[in-house]
Amino acid sequence: MSQPLLEVQSVTKRFGGLTANRDISFHVAPGELVGVIGPNGAGKSTLFDVLTGFLRPEAGAVRLDGDLITDLRPDEVTRRGVARTFQKLRPFGQMTVLDNVMVGAFLRTWDPREARARARAALESVGLDGKEEAYARVLSTGQRKRLELARALATRPRLLLLDEVTGGVDQGSIPALVDLVRRLHADGTALVVIEHNMRVIMDISQRVVALHLGEVIADGSPEAVGSDPRVIEAYLGQAYAR
Repeated sequence: MSQPLLEVQSVTKRFGGLTANRDISFHVAPGELVGVIGPNGAGKSTLFDVLTGFLRPEAGAVRLDGDLITDLRPDEVTRRGVARTFQKLRPFGQMTVLDNVMVGAFLRTWDPREARARARAALESVGLDGKEEAYARVLSTGQRKRLELARALATRPRLLLLDEVTGGVDQGSIPALVDLVRRLHADGTALVVIEHNMRVIMDISQRVVALHLGEVIADGSPEAVGSDPRVIEAYLGQAYAR
């Protein structure tokens, strides 16, 4: 087996007396698409915060290409090739769509012309070409999701963490967002995707990690995880199993 791109080793994160992540371990291979599922409060977004340097764990380690990144700042993690989106969308509302994405592009270059070209390419890849001069504050939720993705893509990531890519989006917009995730994966980007839409996550993932009360309760193929009694009891319910 080749070296994993991402290794999460026994990560534990506490907030006072609350343990949000407890001894979490899993890996992501280069180019792999891994889904993360679990009920609200399972520790999914906290885990993303630990992986990207927004939080420091009390125990455990995070490695990228074998190098320890646990103690790096978020900008340093991003420079190593890890980008993420957030569940709560907070674009720079008073800036244009293009300028929002240029913020991400400036991570790799100080040349405004190059940053602008990269931003335009990222916007085209997510289907927001033609919206470059619109202000971010006027975008719909689905368009803001795409903007968030474009800003992350402009950093040229090798590993992309997506937090609730279809959350809060109207049903009609979901298929296009799913197609976008598929295209990113087909281009060779490794992805870790948090998603509550079980039809989406089980369909797109090569592997699924299930969390409950901050712990990994299953890790395997979508079929295996979807039929695991612990996952059914903790999250999916008997209706899903049937």
